[in-house]
Amino acid sequence: MKLSFEKIEKHFSGLHVIDDFSREVATGELVALVGPSGCGKSTLLHIAAGLETPSGGRMLADGRQIEGPHPERTLMFQENALYPWLTLLQNVALALEFQKVGKQEARKQAFGWLEKVNLKGFEQYFPHQVSGGMRQRAALARAFISRPKALLLDEPFGALDALTRMTLQDVLRQLIREERPTVLLVTHDVDEALFLADRILVFSARPAVVLKEFNLTHCEKTHDLSEFSAMRRQILGLLGIHAEQDDFAKLMEEVEV
Repeated sequence: MKLSFEKIEKHFSGLHVIDDFSREVATGELVALVGPSGCGKSTLLHIAAGLETPSGGRMLADGRQIEGPHPERTLMFQENALYPWLTLLQNVALALEFQKVGKQEARKQAFGWLEKVNLKGFEQYFPHQVSGGMRQRAALARAFISRPKALLLDEPFGALDALTRMTLQDVLRQLIREERPTVLLVTHDVDEALFLADRILVFSARPAVVLKEFNLTHCEKTHDLSEFSAMRRQILGLLGIHAEQDDFAKLMEEVEV
């Protein structure tokens, strides 16, 4: 699914949040949005999901104007939003049941997706009985089970500890490679953006405009760590953070080993 933002403007009670934003996210592409808190990144995600209406401009999905939420576009928040009175299996299956899939078939598919995110054996546990990372794995399974054409991720791992976050980034990356949805990711974690994205858009403070766009597809093909490191320094610099050492390069070298 191709997502097209055409001259998007957004105001909230006189507050100018987004200023003339135009970009396309190609089918199967992962674009990360990075910028200061409150600059309008999540608002763009909500506009793409159909939860917010732009004050100006048009939001299109495969050339059709978005006028509300649709199962083809799944939004995943930082909070897992699992129903506490349902088991992990029931929570994941519910995404299909909402689309009129029979309960037996929905639970059969839910078993498979829970296994994909390494939750086999925990199907009958309730959310309060498992860790935050496990709850977010279940939320990932629920997001993917209906095989959306577009996946909209709003800081999905922001509330997790560093080790759990890196583990789930790897799980997400593998699922995206298998399913190939179009992905729009909002994150404050520059390393997460570098690890997952095909392109990164760095935003200014409100009203949000794109300060610079980074294309990572060339680096991915060449595995050029120096290019990744240079991009990381530039992105942090645009955000007002100056890294004194190349932690990202060191991390990537450790991963390669």
